[in-house]
Amino acid sequence: MPVMPVNANFPPLTVENYKLLPETGPRYQLIQGDLYMAPAPNRFHQEISRNLQFELHSYLKRTDVGKLFDAPFDVYLDETNVFQPDLIVVLNERLGILTEDGAEGAPELVVEILSPKTRRLDLVNKKQEYARAGVRELWIIDPEPRTITVHQFCLGGVEKTRQIERRDTLATDLLPGFQLPVEAIFER
Repeated sequence: MPVMPVNANFPPLTVENYKLLPETGPRYQLIQGDLYMAPAPNRFHQEISRNLQFELHSYLKRTDVGKLFDAPFDVYLDETNVFQPDLIVVLNERLGILTEDGAEGAPELVVEILSPKTRRLDLVNKKQEYARAGVRELWIIDPEPRTITVHQFCLGGVEKTRQIERRDTLATDLLPGFQLPVEAIFER
């Protein structure tokens, strides 16, 4: 079933409209001016998120280089894009983007775990906006075939992509010394 915007055929919505939504369910994301309902992810998605969150939290607690947040957590990229990524890391140099409402600006690292209902939004619409807004690295985790695609967005619109397979180790220059066997992320 394709994900449909809530407000098809209407003018683009803005952050002002988004902030009028109730805090209690259902959850929404504002993507390129369209409001999308965010259904609850499946159990495997939650297990992946938990595993990676635990490892990132442990690393950040040890190194004190930044802060970790998990969905639902609003990331305000601009007037027509408010996302709730699965996980984000904001490094100490950019902690000023954090507000009581969420993050107002691009975090350095964003993690999106693909779900059948939101796959296209994550791979196309949201990826495009993350690159434009200044996210430095986007990890797209695909539960099947259990791979991670790392998108590094550089100045001048240059994008470097690398595929990390199931038997590899996940590491990033953003988090010096962070190394995690990919199999641990997909542990059930």
